[in-house]
Amino acid sequence: MKSGIFVFDGTWEGMLTAVFDAFSMKIQPQELVRIGAQLPIFADTIHEVQTDSGHAGRVWKGLTAKLQSEALAALTASFLSELEEMDMPIFRYIVKVFISQSGIERDFTDPDMLSVFSTARKVRGEKHRVLQFMRFQKAADGTYFGIMEPLYNVMPLTVAHFADRFADQKFILYDKRRGFGYYYDGDRPVEITMPENLSHISTGKLDSDIMDSDERLFQQMWKTYFKAIAIKERMNPRKQRQDMPVRFWKYLVEKQD
Repeated sequence: MKSGIFVFDGTWEGMLTAVFDAFSMKIQPQELVRIGAQLPIFADTIHEVQTDSGHAGRVWKGLTAKLQSEALAALTASFLSELEEMDMPIFRYIVKVFISQSGIERDFTDPDMLSVFSTARKVRGEKHRVLQFMRFQKAADGTYFGIMEPLYNVMPLTVAHFADRFADQKFILYDKRRGFGYYYDGDRPVEITMPENLSHISTGKLDSDIMDSDERLFQQMWKTYFKAIAIKERMNPRKQRQDMPVRFWKYLVEKQD
């Protein structure tokens, strides 16, 4: 294969399209660069990947046929890390899936496989923190509102859990860092965006005029309970910060004055 630079849009479909292009054009990218990033000075070829859902779908179909569900989940989770330094390991891993005669997901000597699975582990860890620390506030119309700023793009991995938990109740699950979230109407979640200047987006707290009349009482009761179960003699701030990272505190009712 020839070598070159591939420029793609940073989306998952763009990544899969880049793999399709590499095989169809017989070009092995020496680098995969996102649109807007600085290009290397020297390159044999610069190819701009035009994201194509059909081509991406064919690559994904091939991956589902070759990888077990655990490996597929690790692959997509590692991409949700949004780490640009993971673009090439993910790309190379996918290519190896298609050219390898033995299962690449079992080759623990392969550096790209190890990078994908170790990054996926970090993303899943962040997902579980969101599940653990998400606090919902009830609005006057009965909708529950939860907001966070996770390190990785894990909201897509959590929405099914909350939809199952809330059953037929409505909720908004929002990622402030990325400016998008999900609205669940009691039937299915829909991706949404909201203006950053909304008070409950900028502060993470519902204003009293849109908060359910009992919500403030429930919050106070939760704070009282949290303080009541705390044993001063056993307090360990360092351990608490390990178990409950400080970056989540601004959205935790029990950590607010």
